Amino acid sequence: MKLFSQFTESVAVQQATRMGLKSDGHGGWYDKKGEFVAKTERGALKFFNKRQRVGQQDPPQSDKEKNLSAPNSEPTPQQQEPVQEPKVTMEPPEVEKTKGTLTIAFGRFNPPTTGHGKLLDTVASNSDEGDYVIVPSRSQDKKKNPLDADTKIAVMQKMFPNHKDKIVNDQANRTIFDVLKKAHTDGYANVRILGGADRVNEYEKLANNYNGKLYAFDNVEVMSAGERDPDSDDVTGMSASKQRKAAAEGDLKTFMKGVPKSLNQKDAEELYNKIRKAMNIKEGWNLWEIAPKFDWKGLRENYISENIFRVGQMVENVNSGLIGRIIRRGANHLICVTEDKMMFKSWIKDVSEAVVNGTNISGVPANQREVGTDAHRKYVETMVPGSGYGLHFINKYRKKLKK
Repeated sequence: MKLFSQFTESVAVQQATRMGLKSDGHGGWYDKKGEFVAKTERGALKFFNKRQRVGQQDPPQSDKEKNLSAPNSEPTPQQQEPVQEPKVTMEPPEVEKTKGTLTIAFGRFNPPTTGHGKLLDTVASNSDEGDYVIVPSRSQDKKKNPLDADTKIAVMQKMFPNHKDKIVNDQANRTIFDVLKKAHTDGYANVRILGGADRVNEYEKLANNYNGKLYAFDNVEVMSAGERDPDSDDVTGMSASKQRKAAAEGDLKTFMKGVPKSLNQKDAEELYNKIRKAMNIKEGWNLWEIAPKFDWKGLRENYISENIFRVGQMVENVNSGLIGRIIRRGANHLICVTEDKMMFKSWIKDVSEAVVNGTNISGVPANQREVGTDAHRKYVETMVPGSGYGLHFINKYRKKLKK
């Protein structure tokens, strides 16, 4: 079973494989002659030799050197006490593939902007015969996600009428994995995920790492929806961060620049006021909390001082929807583990403190209480493992893998 220290080594493994290197199982890599040549550090290969001669051929290593995974350094406490991945069997249900490729956009859209309209158009144009879905996350908090899911989706359907029927409001779709698992159970053979250029690598790694485990697709493709210019006033520069910043500053004029013309003045001002109310704007608010991309220094200083994101805290990755407990802090990133024991890495700019432990409204929503309605049926199905809208989880009580 892999050690946690190997969890982020996919890039190193791929590079080593291309070079024909062999692993010693502890992060060390040997060439075809049996000489130790590299070690995995921070997910990438670091090449060195204890008696390295810069610019020249290194001398052969001694047997003692070959037995050391890191001849130039002492093992760190993290290396001495690695966290092991749980011995859990992940196995997607067998489903007949009756459909082709589903194109997916998963995101916060909090609040939705003209920039998101461009994303939705790109998703539609890159889909196969209009087979695509837009899945807003269910995240909500006062700082980075002020609008609740129902309000956010209702606004999106008004803003982007051409995509209204493709915008999914399903409480079962809390993470990108939920969306992919549903596509699998719906019989899709392939998926295509579109996201901002800064999120492509993250989506590609997450989606492909669990293909064959949580779901099974013949092909998982991740595409960039384009770069954003943060200094631009047109749609390429409009972002949810800018809109939250404008709302916090009481700048309705700037806020209106990020609202498409499909939303009338009254509805746009109502959205603006809802965001301000949800954010509970008061004197002394911090920009790094509501729009970290505009105050990286403030975010970084609070992180280094351990005022935020301490080991043991629950956080949510705002790009994927994954919620996990922090088990390790890096220079600018966190390593977290979910309740299902899945590990993920997040940059500190891409996480929020998770809203957990009874902070959600209890009970069944009013529109899902009437027996015989589609809403009630869908609610009941969310409690049935394996259904189209049902729970999808890793069965921790299956027979463990053989050692």
